[in-house]
Amino acid sequence: MGIIGTILVGFIVGLIARAVKPGNDGMGIIMTTLLGIAGALLAGFLGQSLGLYAAGEPAGWIASVIGAVLLLIVVGMVRGRTRRVH
Repeated sequence: MGIIGTILVGFIVGLIARAVKPGNDGMGIIMTTLLGIAGALLAGFLGQSLGLYAAGEPAGWIASVIGAVLLLIVVGMVRGRTRRVH
C-alpha cells in the first residue's frame, strides 16, 4: 500500500476510534490521522507477530481500531497529567 493509502486508512481508523471512545478528545484532523496510523501499525505488528492474523485479513481492521483506541486512552492520560501539573 502506498503512502496515500496508509494516510487514508489511518484517518478512517482514527475516526472510528474517536467515535468508539466516549468523551471529548480535542484533536484535529492531523492528530486523528496520526493516531489511526500509529494504532494500525502497533496492532498490525503485534497481531502478526503473535500469529493472530495475516496481513490483509479483516481482523487487521478490528485490531487497528482497538490499537488506536488504546493509544487514544494513553494520550488522554498523558494530557490529563500534564494539565494537572501546570
